[in-house]
Amino acid sequence: MTKAGFIALVGRPNAGKSTLLNALLGEKIAMVSQKANATRRRLNAIVMHGEDQLIFVDTPGLHEKERKLNQFMLEEALKAIGDCDLIVYLAPAADSVKHYKRFLELAGGKKHLIALSKIDQISQGELLARISEYNAFSERFEALIPVSVTKHTGLEQLKDVITRFLPESPYLFDPEDLTNEKLRDIFREFIRESIFENISDEIPYGTDVVIDKIDEADDIDHIRATIIVEKESQKGIMIGKGGATIKRIGKHARQKIESLSGHRAYLDLFVSVKPNWTNDKKMLEDLGYQT
Repeated sequence: MTKAGFIALVGRPNAGKSTLLNALLGEKIAMVSQKANATRRRLNAIVMHGEDQLIFVDTPGLHEKERKLNQFMLEEALKAIGDCDLIVYLAPAADSVKHYKRFLELAGGKKHLIALSKIDQISQGELLARISEYNAFSERFEALIPVSVTKHTGLEQLKDVITRFLPESPYLFDPEDLTNEKLRDIFREFIRESIFENISDEIPYGTDVVIDKIDEADDIDHIRATIIVEKESQKGIMIGKGGATIKRIGKHARQKIESLSGHRAYLDLFVSVKPNWTNDKKMLEDLGYQT
């Protein structure tokens, strides 16, 4: 009998959840940024491991802030914790265990593993000391697996261990699929990722993207999208002198889109100001942030 189930990737902001998800899948579908709180919604990646189907759920980082957008992001993570068959708590090896303690408060008694990540960034002695710290909580977790996405270490072992805890089940999705996400949602995240890469400071946190239209042709996709910002001053920065910044954002996003789709894309970007949208319930719902 095959096994299949949902595995929530959970951790603090900027722990590397999206990077791990892409590595497990072997394909880039999740937005990755060095800036914290880049992931805003759950995203599923369908990974076949032998005859078994592992559906990884990327989640926003566990954090609490007052703005309604941040509240939505925390709710997304908590929903994934509640709905999944298993949790993988991602703990960067250099981190204090205080983040894990906070996770235990939120997760209750939910079955989970610890993926001790970024082990290539600390010494062997530091790694052993960190494992010892987590072993003080050994009654709370099922297993601890050291991993490094950069060195591609521990990823197969992580999938092996996860499979042990999944229920026997027929496949939940077509095994040929990488995700059940719509292409327009992935394209939206690629544009957001390009904004985070090309705009500094706090501005990216006040931006979002709406895919207005996709026209598919045999040789090229025409994509029209609107970048949402909160202030007129941010619109000017987003466009840049002579349109240089938005052209750069578009170029980087187009490359990501073409890499996934396998054919050419034409990306037309616009910028619209929606004051205080990150704290406005109606505007958040209009943008798809519905709890």
